[in-house]
Amino acid sequence: MTKIDVPNDNLAVITTYFEMCRKPVFENSSSSLILRTWDEPDLLEYRTLFRKVGEDWLWFGRLLLNDDELRSAIHAPEIEIFKVQDDGHDIGFVELDFSQPEQCEIYYFGLVPEMNGRGYGPAMMTETLKRAWKNDVKRVWLHTCTNDSQRASSFYKRSGFIAYKREVDMHADPRLTGHLPMDAGPHVPIISGKDLSNI
Repeated sequence: MTKIDVPNDNLAVITTYFEMCRKPVFENSSSSLILRTWDEPDLLEYRTLFRKVGEDWLWFGRLLLNDDELRSAIHAPEIEIFKVQDDGHDIGFVELDFSQPEQCEIYYFGLVPEMNGRGYGPAMMTETLKRAWKNDVKRVWLHTCTNDSQRASSFYKRSGFIAYKREVDMHADPRLTGHLPMDAGPHVPIISGKDLSNI
């Protein structure tokens, strides 16, 4: 057994990768949920929804980008972004990456916290897969990590994905770098040698 000390201001994250190599048969859904194409999102609006959806799970990747970098990332022609809506309200978003030949990565997939656990997941995934499996796509893949909901892996397996790889990553805690508020990701303890009582 190998043990590695993690600096107090860092997080060690285990990422699990899942793939689907055969297009599923889609059943009709009675869900009121809609995936609406979000072409060239406004940067502020994107960051706001990104934070609402991902803050509890310590999503921070897009928050590290300046305006030019973010615009380049989310306005790229191989990226397709969809707002997830119910009754006209934005309740989440999906981001698909078609940059690799014959593949689609479900890059982001999430709901705002108050909508989790309400049964939206299967319909949201069905609508996502309908958009991912297009043209010459032969493989759809995604990943989840130990910062995510404990239900994520089992949800992806039920959706037809198969786990194929794990990685361990270490990075600065985004709460301590100021990219996320200190109360984000309450299920992941903050460890710091500093006095945080005044932050």
